[in-house]
Amino acid sequence: MENELIWAGLALGFLGSAHCAGMCGPIVLALPGSDQPTPSLVTGRLLYNFGRVITYMILGLIVGLIGAGASLAGYQQLISIITGVLILAFALLPKKFYNKLLHQSPAFFNNAFGSSFKRLMKNGSPSSLFGIGLLNGLLPCGFVYLGLIGALAMGTLWGSVAFMGLFGLGTIPLLFAMSLITRFMGADFRFKLQRLLPVGAAVLGVLLILRGLALGIPFISPDLTGGMMSGAESCH
Repeated sequence: MENELIWAGLALGFLGSAHCAGMCGPIVLALPGSDQPTPSLVTGRLLYNFGRVITYMILGLIVGLIGAGASLAGYQQLISIITGVLILAFALLPKKFYNKLLHQSPAFFNNAFGSSFKRLMKNGSPSSLFGIGLLNGLLPCGFVYLGLIGALAMGTLWGSVAFMGLFGLGTIPLLFAMSLITRFMGADFRFKLQRLLPVGAAVLGVLLILRGLALGIPFISPDLTGGMMSGAESCH
């Protein structure tokens, strides 16, 4: 059955894009090629963003293998409830705690990819901008981890990949605008948008919990057992 919740990844990505603007803003503003003609500038920024999306989809593939395996083993409902509880717990955390979770130390990233990242930043070619995006997607980020938790609950390989793909696409509008017009999104706007992130996370968490409970509510809490439970009960 196709998973309607994959579209929640798009909403989550958009609501959390203010966090991305704060964390990755310095990288976005420092991207090479800012002096190029507009067509080249736009192409380069799009390549950077699509590089991030592809990395998110690869990460979605990894967690999707785990989620699909759990689903085949009969744990899809349990995984959905657990991930829903985790996301809901994140949304209900006091601000100082979820801010700490969102802002992870990039020390490991610097040790593993720092030299490659600096080399690409100096190059400025379209392929290097795409490479910067690929590496940027690997930056330690609590917001991305939140997306991966949601992707894990999709229960299918394609569902997890699609969830993270839409998650990445949701972050593009703000970061793309920021890379082209540095004053387009002021700090006040980003703050207001970031305040909606816990709300969006809470909605996603509740939906995942309801989905795991399999209450038989179309689209919201479908019967994941395929009617097996009712069939078993009728045999007694």
